[in-house]
Amino acid sequence: MSSVIVSSRSTRSISRSASRRLLLSLVFAVFAACTQASSAATATGALEAGTRPSVGEARRYEKPSDAELRRTLSPTAYEVTQREATEPPFRNAYWNHHEEGLYVDVVTGEPLFSSKDKFDSGTGWPSFTRPVESARVVEKRDESLGMTRVEVRSKAGDSHLGHLFDDGPKPTGQRYCINSASLRFVPVNDMEKQGYGEWLTLFGRKPVSATPAKVDVGKALAASGVTETALLAGGCFWGMEDLLRKIPGVLQTDVGYTGGNIEKPSYQEVSSGRTGHAESVRVVFDPKVLSFATLLEDWFFRMHDPTTVNRQGNDVGTQYRSAIFVLSDEQRRVAEEVKARVNASGKWKKPVVTQVVQAGEFTPAESYHQDYLVKNPGGYTCHYMRD
Repeated sequence: MSSVIVSSRSTRSISRSASRRLLLSLVFAVFAACTQASSAATATGALEAGTRPSVGEARRYEKPSDAELRRTLSPTAYEVTQREATEPPFRNAYWNHHEEGLYVDVVTGEPLFSSKDKFDSGTGWPSFTRPVESARVVEKRDESLGMTRVEVRSKAGDSHLGHLFDDGPKPTGQRYCINSASLRFVPVNDMEKQGYGEWLTLFGRKPVSATPAKVDVGKALAASGVTETALLAGGCFWGMEDLLRKIPGVLQTDVGYTGGNIEKPSYQEVSSGRTGHAESVRVVFDPKVLSFATLLEDWFFRMHDPTTVNRQGNDVGTQYRSAIFVLSDEQRRVAEEVKARVNASGKWKKPVVTQVVQAGEFTPAESYHQDYLVKNPGGYTCHYMRD
């Protein structure tokens, strides 16, 4: 990063037009590290030099709605990824980060860069010689700031990442100058746990176990008559699922939509609040280990506030209502009894408003919502266990 120092005596003698030129020079000096290069890399030559064998990952990455991004991303991450802002150099998460692992799109989780290709460019921003796969980074011509540059964006999420220059080290000669705010880091030891086991080969490792598509264990066990299923709603299903899946006796959890008036709704439709659906969690559990009453009284009614109508934390709308969608007359009886006990317990200052209603069709949510907080540790949640 270059600096410009001007003495007070000299500045008094600078003309108005010269001052204007100096101001422009200062602006460009601030952005020099990531907005200037001797010549911009071309789209074909830039990626050809940095290609590597494809990992062949089958996982799909989907971009959430704008409303969801505003709710879950930090203000800086939103401005950078959605509005092409630039974070300050040397004051960001990964410019001096040296841990081994994978850098993924903060919006979708799509793998973008590896620590193996990271280098210290002296610019104050994370710099990489190449992406993990060329197809995962898209190039665009950028003529802002009065110069021609190559902008780079993520393929699946169309997130603004940064810019590409041809002044990097060998063997590629490339410098992917990336905003930390557009990335999330997955340590190599956590990659398989977070669903990135296929990418361990980049680090000379093999996954301990294969990572197949999620099998509907619940349906298979339910068919054998050894499990029970509950459909619970209590606000954003990310936080609900993260707590429910850890309960002893729970065999499987899926997030989705139920209680509405249209078939197979999408997240965008449900989030409008016009379909009548609630964000819910389907819980398959072993009744020999965990009873339906215990699931409700010791867990469900403690992990959310059952006294707020159509709201949990900052999430407002009918899709965030508190509800137990019962699948049998016995479940209805137990749910009503537990609700009455909780209401009479005095633990809540206001009446419990949880609905106990007959379950309708459950539509699984989009893949990026499933196990969201496993894939995105530290992500948004308003759920916790009350005493």
